[in-house]
Amino acid sequence: MSEVNVVTAIHDALAEEMRADERVVVLGEDVGARGGVFRVTQGFLEEFGERRVIDTPLAESAIVGVAIGMALHGLLPVAEIQFADFIHPAFDQIVSEAARIRYRSNGDFGVPLVIRAPYGGGVHGALYHSQSIEAFYGHVPGLKVVVPATPYDAKGLLRAAIRDPDPVLFLEHKKTYRLIRGEVPDEPYEVPIGVAEVKRRGEHLTVIAYGLMLHHCLEAAERLEREEGMSAEVVDVRTIAPLDRETILASVRKTGKAMVVHEDNRTYGAGAEISALIAEEAMFDLDAPPVRIGGPDVPAMGFAAPLEQAFLPDPDRLYERMRELARS
Repeated sequence: MSEVNVVTAIHDALAEEMRADERVVVLGEDVGARGGVFRVTQGFLEEFGERRVIDTPLAESAIVGVAIGMALHGLLPVAEIQFADFIHPAFDQIVSEAARIRYRSNGDFGVPLVIRAPYGGGVHGALYHSQSIEAFYGHVPGLKVVVPATPYDAKGLLRAAIRDPDPVLFLEHKKTYRLIRGEVPDEPYEVPIGVAEVKRRGEHLTVIAYGLMLHHCLEAAERLEREEGMSAEVVDVRTIAPLDRETILASVRKTGKAMVVHEDNRTYGAGAEISALIAEEAMFDLDAPPVRIGGPDVPAMGFAAPLEQAFLPDPDRLYERMRELARS
């Protein structure tokens, strides 16, 4: 085992897959000579060459469109969108083409494409470098949406995504890149897509989260047990689509209370779908209504620290809501 941060885990997974399979190529803005804006592909151009590490124009629709063509012709492209906020020009390519080609071809063609996109706030990125986009794409059949929160999951899920026969949107929370560290096996391994994980066992309530919010929830849960003597079970969704309904429902049925947390705007976020699932499938196992926590319904996260803090659910606020729910 080696202890690494999230960005190193992603770098290593990509490099190992490129060494193992010459069909794997990476493309995107500044992925070559610069090694990516977050240095995920640092050293790749020197090792794999410009035919497999492709610097593209600033044109997200072209990046995804070219990657779809590569995938249809036998390659395994990993397309990087420099920031998730910039992915919207490629929306039609992702939704109307990549996600639907298997269906429209009656299964004759698949698109084994991975689209990596750093998302989320907390880094003073302001309007165009702080967005959470998972709800837009989690709605689309034919597209998998993966959101790892730890180095172990990031490396294992990226390897699984590259080997998946269908398109995967791989969302990486920017603030976790160098903040979150953890042990990762030195030997190759995969984390299956579509499987949630209970990161912390508990008895009094279930907290469901992903990305950076998972770590805030774990911190709040530790405080809840330390100060109140009540234990929260924390479930890491890991995959928005497909959603692991069984793990979520099993935990909620055990504890009788549920709190869903994400940093995206609260209305119509992924938490709404998870809350609806709990209400429909486990209502008679609940001792209180599900609690849903998200960012405020404002157009963007501000640059100024107080505005950013007001937008993001933090461990203190999560602790208060956990305590309130556990006591109810």
